[in-house]
Parts: sequence; C-alpha cells; structure tokens
Amino acid sequence: MTTTPNTAASNDVIYSVLDNNLSRIAGIQGAVLLSNDGIRLSAYLLDRDQAERMAAASSGVAATMKAISREVGGGRVIRQLVEMDDRYLCIVGCGEGSTLIVVTSRKARLGELGGEAVRTAQALGEWLGTPERVQAPTS
Repeated sequence: MTTTPNTAASNDVIYSVLDNNLSRIAGIQGAVLLSNDGIRLSAYLLDRDQAERMAAASSGVAATMKAISREVGGGRVIRQLVEMDDRYLCIVGCGEGSTLIVVTSRKARLGELGGEAVRTAQALGEWLGTPERVQAPTS
C-alpha cells in the first residue's frame, strides 16, 4: 500500500529548512524554490506573484548554465552568483530537477551566501526531488 505525501506538512518542513538556514544570511531578501521548468514550488519572504516571476525567469538562467557546463564537460553546476548594483542572486541546484534562488542585499558576505545556499539546497534535496520531465515519444 502506498500513501500520498501530506503536501501541507511538506511545505511546513520546506519553509522551516529555509527559515533555519537562510535567516542567518545578512541582508536576506527572500528565496524561491522552483522546478527546472520554472514552476514555483515554495517561496520565502517573497509574495506569490514576485516569486512566480522570479521562478520563471531564473529557470532559463539555470538551464543555460547547465547547457554550458555540458558543452565544456564541467559536470554538475554547483552554484551561480549574480552581482547587481544593489543585490546578490545565488542560484543553486536542489535535488533532482529543482533549483533554489536566494536574493540578498549587498550587505551579504559572498562566502556566507554561497555556503548557506548550498547547505540549504542539500538539506532540501529530498523534499524537492522533482524528476526531469521526459517528452512522450511521438508515433
């Protein structure tokens, strides 16, 4: 007999992991968990609309980095860091088929941001394991 996972309980666990890990980063602005096809799975400190827009846009960046890594034989992409005038954005692979996006102000220390983002992604890997979508064969 199989059981259906309790989605509300899973969301509570995911939020707890995000809060416990990311709240330690100076200048934390928020985070988004997304499937690799750009669907928002969960958000931290961001409203739903903003999180959905970030998920959609960030999935393209994450896919581009994976494609470049495959092209140059670089292996798994561990994290990407985007520096802006007023923010940092850290993109980390999270489980099978999921991505974690963390946004901070420029107050964040880059080593701390990168380290906590990777640790958070590792902690969430089992909860966010979203298998890659496989295109159905055409007849």
